[in-house]
Amino acid sequence: MGIKQFFGFLLLSSISMFAQADYNKLDEKGNKNGLWKGFYEDTKNPKYEGTFNHGKEVGTFTFFDNTKTKRVIATREFNTNDNSAYTIFYDQLKNIVSEGKVVNKLYEGQWKYYHKASKVVMTIENYNKGNLEGLRSVFYPNGKIAEEINYKNNLKNDSYKRYTESGIIIEESNYKNDQFDGFATFRDPDDGNIVSKGKFANGKKTGIWQFFNNGKLVKEMNMSFPQSKLKTKSN
Repeated sequence: MGIKQFFGFLLLSSISMFAQADYNKLDEKGNKNGLWKGFYEDTKNPKYEGTFNHGKEVGTFTFFDNTKTKRVIATREFNTNDNSAYTIFYDQLKNIVSEGKVVNKLYEGQWKYYHKASKVVMTIENYNKGNLEGLRSVFYPNGKIAEEINYKNNLKNDSYKRYTESGIIIEESNYKNDQFDGFATFRDPDDGNIVSKGKFANGKKTGIWQFFNNGKLVKEMNMSFPQSKLKTKSN
């Protein structure tokens, strides 16, 4: 090795050591402190970077995909007051896919999901300690409501409504522990006329169900005894 190569090697080594000294430090108690950078084990590509304050994440952390381009796939902004992190996920074109709050690594409060490559909200969900809780709403790409359903402890409970893009309610039903339960009405998506209505119990149709054609009752059936003969209504 010549003298120039030797000093070049020393310079590069010094720069590398200096760069390493700027991040991934531990405090006197062995906790992460200051700027930290993580790397994928297989490729050594950058995985994340963010700041610790004596073992606690603070400020914004940025996460990258496993490529050399450091494409951002998520950010998390930490709030030390409530131990939460407002999280945003991105697609390959930097469009927001979803966003909301995480507490102790569990979804909490309201989360929004967006239509593909769009700023229009597709779904709004509410969480309690990682479980769906409360109203879940789904929207069409034009922003109009498509579905509304309530959840309790991650299961569908209470009322459910489904709409056409023109605003016609084509289904009104009820759920109990993720199953149909209670009265339900189904409508024609073109004119809004009732197609059928009746009652569910434990996910199955029960009792008298009525069926309609162009808004007129045409037959009834006792779904508790499905082998019984249909009662046809005359015009």
